Amino acid sequence: MPPIELLAPAKDYAAAVAAVDCGADALYIGGAKFGARQAAGNSTEQIARVTEYAHRFGVRVHATLNTLLFDDELEEAERQARELLAAGVDALIVQDMAYLRMNLGAELHASTQVCNTSPAEAAFLGRCGFARIILERALSLEEIRRIRQATDAELECFVHGAICVGYSGRCFLSRSTGSRSGNRGACSQPCRLPYDLQDAAGRTLVQGKHLLSVRDLNLSARLGELLDAGVSSFKIEGRLKDVNYIRNVVSHYRRELDRALAERPALSRASAGVSRTDFRPDPAKSFTRGDTEYFLDGRCRGVASFDTPKSVGEYLGRVAQADGRTFRLDRPCDAAPGDGLCFLTSEGLCGTNVNAVEGDRLVPNRMEGIGPGTAVYRNFDRRFTLLLERSRTRRVIPASAEVTAGPEGVRMLFRDREGVMAEVARVLPLEPAAQPERMAATIHRQVARSGDTPFEIGEVRPGDGAWFVPAGVLNDLRREGLELLLRRRLDRPRPHRILPEDPAARCPRTRLTAEENVTNALAERFYRDHGVAEIERGLDLAVSTAGCRVMRSAYCIRREIGACLRERPAEGGDLFLVRGRRRYRLLFDCERCEMSLIDAGGKAPVDAHKTD
Repeated sequence: MPPIELLAPAKDYAAAVAAVDCGADALYIGGAKFGARQAAGNSTEQIARVTEYAHRFGVRVHATLNTLLFDDELEEAERQARELLAAGVDALIVQDMAYLRMNLGAELHASTQVCNTSPAEAAFLGRCGFARIILERALSLEEIRRIRQATDAELECFVHGAICVGYSGRCFLSRSTGSRSGNRGACSQPCRLPYDLQDAAGRTLVQGKHLLSVRDLNLSARLGELLDAGVSSFKIEGRLKDVNYIRNVVSHYRRELDRALAERPALSRASAGVSRTDFRPDPAKSFTRGDTEYFLDGRCRGVASFDTPKSVGEYLGRVAQADGRTFRLDRPCDAAPGDGLCFLTSEGLCGTNVNAVEGDRLVPNRMEGIGPGTAVYRNFDRRFTLLLERSRTRRVIPASAEVTAGPEGVRMLFRDREGVMAEVARVLPLEPAAQPERMAATIHRQVARSGDTPFEIGEVRPGDGAWFVPAGVLNDLRREGLELLLRRRLDRPRPHRILPEDPAARCPRTRLTAEENVTNALAERFYRDHGVAEIERGLDLAVSTAGCRVMRSAYCIRREIGACLRERPAEGGDLFLVRGRRRYRLLFDCERCEMSLIDAGGKAPVDAHKTD
């Protein structure tokens, strides 16, 4: 099994540094264009800075080029891919098969937008040159095990953050409402909006609820099981999240993954260094819609967040007593002035701030909506946020130093934990030391000072101190030696899995529908080379999605509201999601335990890319 990787998002250079310092083994970051988060783009120069910092610790950098390409974008996409590789990125995360026809000579990862859900699909992608398969979020442990048995490619699994309710890369819900497409990096997130659930007669069964909004993933308690299932990369979602979110969540998963690895001595971590954190991480204190393990144990209900798509934060308790100015919870809490509170009312999610704390009673900015029985959450912990903002967390690489002195000069040898070495020397006449023990102590003290380098000198062998070495010489040699050690680390060849494409590999399907979304000639050529006979025009090229399936999902509204057709077949009948003029028919495939949304009419979107 390959080294085990904690993979963190990076919106920009500051977020990348925070992720590395807090223990990430790899980063994923977007270039200027063609990434699935348009708002998280970075110039090639910025990414070069990221790779230089990350590679100090052996941290890999993966660039996201995971949107679909149109024919007139192929040349620019290839140019950007080559620029990113020249900037030092270690792998490209792609959705569009056109990249396999660009002869990039790069390690390629099949994005989750490829909709990696089955052993056959994973085996095909592995044979076609993908070093890694990024799994669909809705898979169970058993499904992951079966995929592991089918391919030699590495498996990457999302473990934390927002969940796309539809299968990644097969969702056109945003595209059905306008020109913005999730497959083009511009999802408008209509799945987070409120809808009415109606039957075929137009009767409203559920009104104004966020029926497609699911909770946020948290698999931090299941990392060991995922390791045993064959996952080697653990991915945190959040390329739009701020630095405080990165510090908190990455630190939490670093601790949990280290615990799991300690129980599996045959497995090793993918990067070097030790993170010295000065806070106790708690993911409940960062953005969260509430935790779910989603379908890791199979399809289940209780994964939705019908009342709000917003962050609710950590649960504090229920109101036990309230008056016109204060309230008391049914359990102790550490709320403090400046904290942000939220709670659900008949009007939806409401919020207030804590003005003061009087014993066990909280004095909020306003009391409207707060009464006995109200569940109260804290979505802003002022003290914890300040702790994160002021954090001086540092990542260090343990190293040792050996000093040898003689009448003709002094030599220093530095060696880090991975065995990288650097030797520096100064030729100059030295006099015998008047106090050898004091000289040895001085050498130890001066050489152990690693300053702002990434190294932590834990062991210094100063020799016997028999020769007097001026402190200035010791300091100069230490700086030179650690600079050389860092250069040696950066100059080491980085391992890449650049795999050949097997021309004999056959696509599991001989016909690709519009949902497979082939949108350019290079991708079409790839599929035809691998046995696909019929390829429909990709849905993202269509003028309208009316009448088309715009989402396929392992999530099911019927199951979520307790009306599963497997359990209650008599409750069948057409159902519709309705929001204003938008109307979607729900189809239920009980054999596959899936739900689909069909665009049943409404205003047609503007063509995203008109072609002749």
